[in-house]
Amino acid sequence: MANVLLAEDSSTQVVLLRSLLEEDSHQVRVAADGQVALEMVAHQVPDVVVTDMQMPNMNGLELVKSLRQIYPQVPVILITAQDSEELAVQALKEGAAAYLPKSRLDEELLDSVTHVLSLLDTEMSYKNLIDCLDYYEFQFTLENDPKLIAPLVNLIQQMAAGIQYCDDVTRARIGMALEQALRNALYHGNLELSRDALRKDEELRVVGEPSIVDRRRQEPPYADRKIHFRAKLGHDQLQFTVRDDGAGFDCSAVEPPEQKHLDDQTGRGLLLIQSFMDEVAFNPEGNEITLTSHVAEVAGV
Repeated sequence: MANVLLAEDSSTQVVLLRSLLEEDSHQVRVAADGQVALEMVAHQVPDVVVTDMQMPNMNGLELVKSLRQIYPQVPVILITAQDSEELAVQALKEGAAAYLPKSRLDEELLDSVTHVLSLLDTEMSYKNLIDCLDYYEFQFTLENDPKLIAPLVNLIQQMAAGIQYCDDVTRARIGMALEQALRNALYHGNLELSRDALRKDEELRVVGEPSIVDRRRQEPPYADRKIHFRAKLGHDQLQFTVRDDGAGFDCSAVEPPEQKHLDDQTGRGLLLIQSFMDEVAFNPEGNEITLTSHVAEVAGV
């Protein structure tokens, strides 16, 4: 259960969103615009803010900027419409933790809230030891096992927190970008599964049918492929490289964030990566991505 502040000026949207959140046992407070939301945060700091982009007095982008300055520990999830895409991309760069197209609220709102909060709630089992860390560099060679992704992201977040690289929300954003890169390497790179195939796989799991992912993980040539991960963590920069053994893709076709359609499911993961990291680079083959974060930009120093 989380304390959620909902910033939304449409009464019909408030009814829908509040109902969804309260059905999942979240406590919900409602603000009619960004300015009122800021005043309510000052009175009681929420676990997460869910905000519409278009609102009177103070829109979602302005709210994100203000919260990042005054309450950097509070994650913000944006609700976007097609006519607010440019502002939404800017808000992601300014510090929003996630975005949701209005067309997918029913399917994704609760999962998005849970996901963002889970990344903030990183288990700090090695905190005292990691607090002594100045610089670390390591490499993993991972099997095609989805269960390995979350522990690796958790480890990276512990390391970033230990070297006091950034605040909690920035750490969660970096974790989300890394998670997307690892998922892309596993599902689209090594297993060569399209997004349509992954949606079909989810449907099969729900009805108890054999999983496409599990089957392909056992079949050649996919079964022999690995995910190669390198990380360099220092006080001034974090850098991650994720390479898969797949055929790669045409990275010259990758659009900058401001040209993407936020309601398009085919590129949402890459959009988050581009928005949350300072530098994103691909190798010529298109099967390796390097993510770089600079402390001066993400931590505001």
